[in-house]
Amino acid sequence: MRTAAPFLGVLAFSVSLAGDARAQAAVPARPTPEEAARFVDAAEKRLLALAVEAGRAGWVQANFITQDTETLSALASERLITATAALAKQAEVFRGVAVPPETARKLEKIRLSLDLAAPSDPAKSAELTRLATGLDASYGRGRACLPGVPECLTFEEVNRRMAKSRDTQELVALWKAWHAVGTPMRADYARFVALANEGTKELGFPDTGAMWRSKYDMPPEVFARELDRLWEQVRPLYVALHTYARTKLREKYGDAVPASGPIPAHLLGNMWAQDWTNVYPLLAPKSADTGYDLTKILETRKTDAKGMVKYGEGFFTSLGFAPLPPTFWERSLFTRPRDRDVVCHASAWDVDAENDIRIKMCTEPTAEDFVTVHHELGHNFYQRAYSKQPHLFRDSANDGFHEAIGDAVALSITPKYLV
Repeated sequence: MRTAAPFLGVLAFSVSLAGDARAQAAVPARPTPEEAARFVDAAEKRLLALAVEAGRAGWVQANFITQDTETLSALASERLITATAALAKQAEVFRGVAVPPETARKLEKIRLSLDLAAPSDPAKSAELTRLATGLDASYGRGRACLPGVPECLTFEEVNRRMAKSRDTQELVALWKAWHAVGTPMRADYARFVALANEGTKELGFPDTGAMWRSKYDMPPEVFARELDRLWEQVRPLYVALHTYARTKLREKYGDAVPASGPIPAHLLGNMWAQDWTNVYPLLAPKSADTGYDLTKILETRKTDAKGMVKYGEGFFTSLGFAPLPPTFWERSLFTRPRDRDVVCHASAWDVDAENDIRIKMCTEPTAEDFVTVHHELGHNFYQRAYSKQPHLFRDSANDGFHEAIGDAVALSITPKYLV
């Protein structure tokens, strides 16, 4: 789901059973391996049913943003989150029990399966999920309003202008106008964080960040040190590239780019400054020639949104994967609808944890979206590859691995592939 997520894709996949009598399975004082296996089996079945329910409600809410769909999605997410929290606490009873490796791994997955932990207080739990879906919807409704411009702009319109404009005043105005979408969300977001941290502390973590960092088969503090170690390895290259890019942009924009320090985010051709492809013509050495302009090729061919996705599907079928199921084409969202608000941020969905895979993306015929399509389909094909596993194993090795799959696929979009 997963390119610089604007807010919370987590709700579609979070889990929790608090307050659900069906989740409160009797746990023996001295559990046996057999009882641990029965607990895991019952937990898997319950979590699968709740995850599918929350996934369907989340899909409808993201594609039809109304007060009713927000409420329904929040209720489904709350059931999932509450159930998972209760099961995570129950799983602690089996810590130290001699069980087969597969059962031990499933118990660990149950303990760490939450992305969002709700407080045990039912009122606070309901408030948390209501805030999360509300923030998601507010972002989906967001428009960038510029002074003197009669109609506010969608994100796609803003991104399109930022990709092409070389006017520093226009670029900073666009950047500020879109980021203003978040200003009314500030108080709700702060309350959301406070409630999430309260729920996480009930599970024994100092905060939500520590819970997330615990999912990598090592203690969270060790994971943080490992990230620092890896960063120091790539830091010299990143600093060199950053310095080069800043120098070239300074040649173009003069004092709008400082001689040292960070590069102003609005000058990098992407709202999040995460992808600098759109300013490559400004950064390329004078002798460089890519030999093609992918955006221009797509426009010349009049490639539509489904055509973009067909190219992506062709990449995976060429590797031997089965084509996407007919339901993918029937149920996915490929373009922004004219009649309603949707959360347009690109994401990949695995609604039933089997074969109901979809993407949700307001696709434009650009080189940037061509890469994003391949990235999102990387999620979908990976989801389908592990769909025959037990429910608790229907995910990546850790939270970062899915993104690594998608980005590895994106690296394969070379001139040779484009031929």
